Formats: sequence, structure tokens, C-alpha cells
Amino acid sequence: MADRTYLSQNDTIMWMVEADPLLRSTILGVVLLESSPSWARVQARVEEITHHIPALREKVVPVPLHPTTLRWVPDPDFDLHYHLRRVRLPDGSTHQDLLDWARTQAIGGFDSARPLWEFTLVEGVSTDGRPDEGAALVVKAHHVVTDGIGAVQLAAHLFDFEAHPVPTTRTERPAARRTTSAELLRDVVIHDVEGVIDFARQQLSSALPTLVHAVRHPQQAVESAVATIGSIAKFLAPTTSPKSTVMVGRMMSSNFRTVEVPVNHLHASARAAGGRLNDGFLAGITAGLQKYHHFHGTEVHELRVAMPISQRSAGHAEGGNHVSVTRFTVPVDEPTPAERVADLHRVVEGIRNEKALDHTEAIAGALNLMPKGVIGAMLKGVDFLASNVPGVPMPMWLEGAKVERFFPFGPTAGAAVNITLMSYNGTCCIGVNMDAAAIPDPDVMVECLRAGFAEVCSLAAS
Repeated sequence: MADRTYLSQNDTIMWMVEADPLLRSTILGVVLLESSPSWARVQARVEEITHHIPALREKVVPVPLHPTTLRWVPDPDFDLHYHLRRVRLPDGSTHQDLLDWARTQAIGGFDSARPLWEFTLVEGVSTDGRPDEGAALVVKAHHVVTDGIGAVQLAAHLFDFEAHPVPTTRTERPAARRTTSAELLRDVVIHDVEGVIDFARQQLSSALPTLVHAVRHPQQAVESAVATIGSIAKFLAPTTSPKSTVMVGRMMSSNFRTVEVPVNHLHASARAAGGRLNDGFLAGITAGLQKYHHFHGTEVHELRVAMPISQRSAGHAEGGNHVSVTRFTVPVDEPTPAERVADLHRVVEGIRNEKALDHTEAIAGALNLMPKGVIGAMLKGVDFLASNVPGVPMPMWLEGAKVERFFPFGPTAGAAVNITLMSYNGTCCIGVNMDAAAIPDPDVMVECLRAGFAEVCSLAAS
């Protein structure tokens, strides 16, 4: 199983750049419930989960004499009542009122002296025209605690796949003890030595085949090396200005909206154009962004996107962050939905095959040595973030309360908008997190996105 004692270089970047509050890496999920579950049973459920998922009872601490090394340690002062809360919205609150409340939670940071997550049961939520009968579970976590796929794995512990499951036995665990500075320093020395040994072992195991190949095929070896250097250079390119001339402002305030698309419609439409569901997802976004620019009287031909590429393997523990975020340019002005999907498919497949993906930790390590303002400027040059998370294809319940929708909201992290899709029970639940300065008219943007997805989904009927 992969070691998660220390934060990866990619996670360390997320942690360090938060000196600028605009670059916080908070992810948030809004889980709509048909009714309000028993609070006592929810408390017992979450308490049990914290004993199965280490990150929920651990905090991040710096390592002495290693300013760019961070590690996880058990929190000896863990307090479930701090992390698990319950509130009630005012009578008559709507779905949008819930989202407005949730976005204020996402804007706030975390207490770094505690584990980096908060769950809130929100009652008094209007569902299907029934005022104040529904509820929502708002799940907030730092991106270093989990990525999207890790969140789905966590959901398997938090939710049931039947309305009335057999009760499980509670697990008793000893209390965590405090970790001393001497222990932290000793462990990091061991970690550094093991890292050197592991690096040498990997290099020795691959050096001979590489050398033999270079001797036999010198031209191919040179071309491969040049391609790798060029790929890494693209990842490190200091692009600090967004391509959009409309979505340019940035501020510490955002707006949440949601979009729903049937999974089978989006999948069939993407397949009809020779792509995958993710290509259809990106096509819906770019169509919507093109319409938004047209609304503001501006033509747009391409935009810069940041998209996570999952590198999670079977050896990784549940939870945790195992994605590498790549920045690249996508076309926006294709004349037809089919051409839009096909072009995006070619672009994304090219990114997935970039040689730099094999070196993301080394690249992140180099970035961590740069001034944090440089990294922040690069992040603010992104127009939008897009993330597609394969979710749960069947209905779920939280202590007897049926889950109706599961909307994910990723951080804008310096971009104008983050659009994240998580499929749930046949529906693409799309959360749209918009920087309020970049997009001051969020209702216009969400209608443009809905029109963009409708345009793409029309391929399934053609």
C-alpha cells in the first residue's frame, strides 16, 4: 500500500500557495436528502468512519529543518463535535438558499491545527415543492485529504446502498498520542534515506535497458529525450494571463449553481462523435462558455483549462489526493457539436499521453523551490477548471434518508470558474463554482452552460 505519511510534492504546492486565500484548495459536496436522518445515528456513523479513514483523524504538520516537507500525524485532541455540525435554514429556504449557504462555507479556510474536514447536516431544505421537509449533508474537505475518486470511496462508508441495512458493530480504538519534534525529525531522516535508496534502486533497474536501447537506437533515444524535455517545458510554461477577455476579475467571493444532465444522454452523444463521456462533458462546457462570451458581445476561439488527471492505483489507501493537474488550451469555436467533441477528444488524448505525466512529482518538487507568487500567477492564468468524477450508479441512503442528488464543487484556485461533474444514480450532477468578480452574472452563465450541454446531448437524437 502506498505510503501517505508525507504529503506529496503536488499536495505540498496546494498547501503552500494558500498563503494567497484566492488559491485555497477546498472541495465541497452538497448531498441532497429526501428527509432529515436521525442526528444521533449520523453522529455515530461519522464517529465510526473516522476510525476507518486515517486522514479524518490526522492533521498536517511541518517537519523540523525541512521547510517544504509536510507530514500527517494523528490529532491527539480530535473532537468530533468540531468537525460534525447541524444547522437549520430559515423557513421557506430554497435550493438556491442552500447553495448560497454552502458557498460561504467553501470560502472559509481550515484550522490547520485540526484535521482538514467538516461535515454539516443542514435541515429545513425545500425538496420537490415540499417546504422544509428535506435536508442536505454538506461535506467540506481540503484537497490534500481527498480527491474526487477518493471522495466516492469515502461515500461508500458514509452512505448505505439499501434503505434499511443490517446494523454494524462499532469499532473501539485507542486514543492517539502526541508526536514529539524529535520523533518527527527522526522519521524524516529515515524518510529521506529511504527515498534516496528507492530512487537509486529504480534508476539502477532501468539504467541498463535504457543504455542498451540508446546504443542500439541512438536516434530514437535522442528523440525521446527531446520529447520529454518539451513535454515538461509545456507543463512549466509561465502563462500568467487568462485567454478570456470577459472572465478576468478575481476576488474572494463566489457563487454556486447546479446543472443536471442524464448520464446516458451525455455518454451516447459523446460516443456518437467518437469520444468519451469526459469529451462530451468538456464539449458542453466549451459550448456554454462560447455562448457566455457571445452574450457579452465577444468572440472567443480558445481558452485555457486546468484538468486533473487521476494517478490513483490499487495500492493507494481510501481517500487521499492522487491527481496531477495539467494546464492546456482547448478550442472553443467549433461550428458543430460533433466537431467540438471530436476535437476535444484529440486534445485530451494528447494530454493523457504527455511524457511529463511520468515526472509530475519531480516537476512539483521543482515548483516548490520557486517563489509562491510565481506559482500563484500561473494558476490565475487559467480560464476554467474541469473535473469529471465517476460516481455511484445506484441509489444511496444516509441512515434511512434517501440521497436525491450529490453535487460536487471544486475550488476555483485562481481560475474564473470550476465546473465539476459527479455521476449519481443515472444523473450527471454538475457543480458550478464561479468567481464573483470574473462572472458577476451567475444566472446568465448557468443558462449558457445548460444550453451548451443541451446542444451536445442533441447528438444522441440525431
